[in-house]
Amino acid sequence: MAQFKKNKYLKPFKNWFILILVVFAVWMLFFDTNSWLIHHELNSDIEALENEKKYYKREIEKDKKAIKKLSTEEGMEKFARESYYMKKDDEEIFIIEYEDSLKTKKDD
Repeated sequence: MAQFKKNKYLKPFKNWFILILVVFAVWMLFFDTNSWLIHHELNSDIEALENEKKYYKREIEKDKKAIKKLSTEEGMEKFARESYYMKKDDEEIFIIEYEDSLKTKKDD
């Protein structure tokens, strides 16, 4: 106990009010249900969800543009030709593949 009284760093903890204040502060920062750690975690979750919301709003806008393009006859025909290689009865389709687009085997 004599060591406790002589140490200058532990001297403020002799006062009960300061000791209770420190315990209360530690409790509120780390152990309480509304602690700083939980608030930090919840704020990071909110930020991630807001970023996800922005991403989906951009995707919705792209999809709306694609739907608008597909709502016309020319847009629908272009989509069918490019995606499904459809053709009219009197047409022939030639698919040209470039060397970089072909999958090649690599010999080790």
